[in-house]
Amino acid sequence: MAAVNPLAADPVLERRRRIERWCDLGKRVGYTLYGFAIVAFFVGFATTWSGVLLASIIVAMAVGGVLLIPAIVFGYGVKAADREDREHPL
Repeated sequence: MAAVNPLAADPVLERRRRIERWCDLGKRVGYTLYGFAIVAFFVGFATTWSGVLLASIIVAMAVGGVLLIPAIVFGYGVKAADREDREHPL
């Protein structure tokens, strides 16, 4: 007899895992953009500032924040739901 995947049987858990994957991707991209902005800032600090460099820092910070804020909030929500399921099973 084949083993039954508990995630396939429960659509709530399946959706929760999907949200968790999107949150992980959002965090990865957002933190990468923040890292790029930091490196670009120090490049501009060590050399000369240009309009393109300044614009890229601002865009990276803005897009990074737009991606990170919901990813972090929804990530905490998924972790809290998982913890609630473990502490109070049906």
